[in-house]
Amino acid sequence: MTHPNHPPYLYPGYRSTVLRAPSQELVMPKLGPDSVELTSPVFGHQELHPLDADLTRRHAGEPIGERIIVTGRVLEGGTRRPVRGALVEIWQANACGRYIHEGDQHPAPLDPNFTGAGRCLTDDEGRYRFVTIKPGAYPWRNHHNAWRPAHIHFSVFGTAFTQRLVTQMYFPGDPLFEYDPIMNSIPDPKARELLVSRFDLDTTEPEWALGYQWDILLGDTPVED
Repeated sequence: MTHPNHPPYLYPGYRSTVLRAPSQELVMPKLGPDSVELTSPVFGHQELHPLDADLTRRHAGEPIGERIIVTGRVLEGGTRRPVRGALVEIWQANACGRYIHEGDQHPAPLDPNFTGAGRCLTDDEGRYRFVTIKPGAYPWRNHHNAWRPAHIHFSVFGTAFTQRLVTQMYFPGDPLFEYDPIMNSIPDPKARELLVSRFDLDTTEPEWALGYQWDILLGDTPVED
């Protein structure tokens, strides 16, 4: 059974869930921490580089598109306590709405100066910060004239690979919201709003980048099961 704020495993409007949703009740194995958590990989600070959180400075030239700053906090849903040292990863399409992936054959240009993936660790206040390019909308063939709203995928890890959530962040005022079955698979309209970032002038840097704030509330922010 999924959390009431989260999409169901099977949502016919989102066609791929018909193929991948379980046909029987899930069986939850009774595994203690000695058998899984303590033997799983863990994360350390040494694997991260300062430029991992700046997706605009990975290549020889400037990427094409609107530079943005995306920042926020990872918080426990009930207490709002900050989650420190969490590994936050993002991946996204470029400004033209195309991923660098062999499965993406959308006839839009690739950007040689943008690969669309980044990561960072949350600080003592649970805050993360990325510099990137605002992604474009793209067609995805789920139904007739189907387009995904502009979005950034987020992954948040705990202390091991078995502690992970995956979700998406959207941008305010997107006209494609009402046509997107992925967003609309979330039953509660208020829960959908938790996926939408807000423009923030204080985060915005003059003559350089617009700023967006988006908090991830563990247990409340809808995730992809």
